[in-house]
Amino acid sequence: MTLTQSLLIIALLIALSAFFSLAEITLAASRRLRLRQMADEGDPRAEKVLRVQEQPGHYFTVVQIGLNAVAILGGVVGEGSLSPYFALVFEKWLSPEASASAAFLCSFVIIIAVFLVFADLFPKRLGMSNPERLAIRMVGPMLLLITTFKPLVWFFTRCTDLLFKALGMPLARDDKITSADILAMTEAGAQAGVLAVREQQVIANVFELDTRLVSSVMTVRDNIAWFLHDDPESVLRARIIAEPFSAYPVCDGDIDHVLGYVDAKDMFQRVLSGQPLAFDQGLPLHKALVVPDRLSLTEVLEQFRQAHEDFAIIVNEYSLVVGVITLNDVMSTVMGDLVSAPDEEQIVRRDENSWLIDGVTPIQDVQRALHIDELPHSEEYETLAGFLMVMLRRVPKRTDSVSWGGYTFEVMDVDSYRIDQVMVTKGSGTAKAPAN
Repeated sequence: MTLTQSLLIIALLIALSAFFSLAEITLAASRRLRLRQMADEGDPRAEKVLRVQEQPGHYFTVVQIGLNAVAILGGVVGEGSLSPYFALVFEKWLSPEASASAAFLCSFVIIIAVFLVFADLFPKRLGMSNPERLAIRMVGPMLLLITTFKPLVWFFTRCTDLLFKALGMPLARDDKITSADILAMTEAGAQAGVLAVREQQVIANVFELDTRLVSSVMTVRDNIAWFLHDDPESVLRARIIAEPFSAYPVCDGDIDHVLGYVDAKDMFQRVLSGQPLAFDQGLPLHKALVVPDRLSLTEVLEQFRQAHEDFAIIVNEYSLVVGVITLNDVMSTVMGDLVSAPDEEQIVRRDENSWLIDGVTPIQDVQRALHIDELPHSEEYETLAGFLMVMLRRVPKRTDSVSWGGYTFEVMDVDSYRIDQVMVTKGSGTAKAPAN
């Protein structure tokens, strides 16, 4: 065999190896969501790739048979075609035995380098650049090879399946998409400029609904504006002016005996039409939706949907009212600062290294603002005030402070045991473990 013939065979083997490398990487790197979109747009090849991804055993068996066969043939042909020429060069300085060894080593290194660059690295980087488009082009020839070498493919695939079963490993690819996968994709999209940062944050907030309890966004008991069933019109009008809300609980005697709620729109209509504001004179009283305080925001949304309501009373395990929540409260949690008015901000950044935070701020919002991944005993509290109580193991007083994760949390104002304001400073003090 002449040198030209050998080089042509080596070039052919490199092309075959590059084909199998490209087929392997494009199938593995192809995103199912993108392939499904291409299939829905009418490309039948994308549907074939999706089916192969579900059961990729035969596909990868053909790839490995091809790669290994080409590697062996490349070594045999390359060494046999190049070694004699290198030996002739080395014989000028070395003995015949030494020149033969040096010639073999040079041939081996050159063949390995050429195959590594042109048959492995280049096709794999090419496949990673646009895997779905290349995968739909490779699937046709690969399915033909699977059919052609079916007996051999079946044998090796069966041996591999038996090994997987013996090790207790799944045979099929798990393509379940989790919320963490979606969040990772949106974060990558935000970093790449495809999504706006605020859009990505809205998506993240949606997934937080499952983990945030209703108590983290409710209007707490002390801030509820409510009516007694026998309140005169003058009291109702004064309360509406002082505390304008969309709905008001109506109680019998005290706030823990809720009869229902009155919608501010109904009151507004009666005022405009000159009708009296009194429950015993036709002011409609709606049945209140009552939910426990341990529900997540997702569960509250489902309760709203089933009851066709947008206002709910929240009670604890002792049937005492602890707060109220509206549909707007939940949606404000999703939209974040896109809908929050400036005077309602719970977290105010004073400068580069300090924040003034309301004590009732949900701890997830605090972590997000401060870029803290984890806080100790996070299952025991829902607000910044709760965090300080757990860390101090007592009701905090003014000037009490806690250091954690490079931040110092100092209580600035306390009103009747309620923590109003907390000053958070970055880089002040060292982290310390919570007291027992």
